[in-house]
Amino acid sequence: MNPETLFYIIVIIILIDFIVDKFLDALNARHFNDPVPVELQDVYEDVEFQKSQRYKKERYKFGLVSCTFSLLLMLGFLFFEGFAWVDSIARGFAENEIIIALIFFGIIMLASDILSLPFSWYSTFVIEEKYGFNKTTAKTFILDKLKSWGLMILVGGGILALIVWFYQFAGENFWWYAWVLVTVFSVFVNMFYAKLIVPIFNKQSPLPEGPLRSKIETYAGKVGFKLDNIFVIDGSKRSTKANAYFSGFGKEKRITLYDTLINDLEEEEIVSVLAHEVGHYKKKHVFINLAAAIITTGFTLWLLSLFIGNPLFSLALGVEEPSFHIGLITFGILYSPISELTGLLMNYLSRKFEYQADNYAKNTYNGEALISGLKKLSKTSLSNLTPHKAYVFVHYSHPTLLQRYKNIRKLR
Repeated sequence: MNPETLFYIIVIIILIDFIVDKFLDALNARHFNDPVPVELQDVYEDVEFQKSQRYKKERYKFGLVSCTFSLLLMLGFLFFEGFAWVDSIARGFAENEIIIALIFFGIIMLASDILSLPFSWYSTFVIEEKYGFNKTTAKTFILDKLKSWGLMILVGGGILALIVWFYQFAGENFWWYAWVLVTVFSVFVNMFYAKLIVPIFNKQSPLPEGPLRSKIETYAGKVGFKLDNIFVIDGSKRSTKANAYFSGFGKEKRITLYDTLINDLEEEEIVSVLAHEVGHYKKKHVFINLAAAIITTGFTLWLLSLFIGNPLFSLALGVEEPSFHIGLITFGILYSPISELTGLLMNYLSRKFEYQADNYAKNTYNGEALISGLKKLSKTSLSNLTPHKAYVFVHYSHPTLLQRYKNIRKLR
C-alpha cells in the first residue's frame, strides 16, 4: 500500500462515520412526532410536550451544523496537510521527541477547542437558555474552560510524555508499560474522582441531617450497604437538569446527589433513585466497567504497537519524518471503526446494567417511586419519549424511559 491509498482510506472512514451518524440522527428526528406511548402520557402536559418537541428539533439542527463544520475542518486539515504544518511548527521549538509531541498535541487540542468555542457558547447561552436549562454565567463558562485546559496540560500532557518515553526505550513493547500506566491512573481516578476532580468544578457538601438523610441511612442499613459519604453537589450553578451518581469503592465510595434532584423529586423518589445507584455497586457494575475499560485499553495499545513504527502512517499525512505523534493521529482515525464496535458493546452492556439496577431498586425499595422519579427527570430535561430503535441501539447507554417502565412493571 502506498501513502496516497492510505490517505484516501482515512478520508473514506471519516466520511462514512459522518454519513452513518447523520443518517441515524435524521432517522431519529423523523420520529419526534410519533404518538407518545400510553404508559408515558402523564409525563408532559400539552404545553410542555410542545416545548420538548421544539427543543429536540432545535438541538437536532444545531448538531447537524456543528458536526458538518467539524467534518469540513477535518477534511480541510487533511487535504491541505495541516498535520504536517503543525508538526513543522512543533519541530521549530524543540528537537526532543517528547517535547515535540507535547507541543504538537497542545496546538491541535487548543486550536480545536477555540474553533468549537462559538458552538459551545451558542449551545449554552442560546439554546439551553431559551428552554430554561442554563444557569451558567459567562464567568463560570470561561473558568470551566481554563480549568479544563489546565487539567489537559497537567494530566493529559503528563501521560502522553510518559507514553512517548516508554516508546523511546522499549520500542514495540512500549504498550505493556503504557497499559500499566493507564490502568493505575484509571483505578486511581475511579477511586478519588469525587475528592480530587469534582471540587475543581463544583462544591460538594454532606447531605444535612433530616428526614431525607434518615431515610437514606435506613435503606442503606437494610441492604447492608455501608454508606458514610452522602454528598450534595451544586449542579444548579450550571443547569436545571438533575442527576445522581455513585463513585469510588472501598472506603472512598460515595453517593452524590445533585441539588436539582433534591428540589425536583419527592423523598421517596430520591431514595429510589439512590437505591438504583446502590444496585450498580451491589451488582459490581463499577468493577466490571473498569475491567472492561482496562481490557479494551490493553487491546488498543497492543494494536497500536503493531503499526506505530510504520513510516506509511506518517507519510499518509504528508509528514516525511516518522514520529510517534503523527502515527498516533493516523492510527486513531483507522481504529475508529473498531472503536465504534466496542462502543456498541459497552452501550449494550450498560443498558443491561441499568435494567439490573432498576430491578434492585424495585426489589429492595420502591419500584413505583422509581418510575415516578424517572418520569419527572424526563419531564424536567425535555427528553425524547419516542427515540428510534436504531438510534437507541447505537447511542444510548441507558434504556429508554418506556423500556425502563416496562421492565420495572415487568411488561417486556
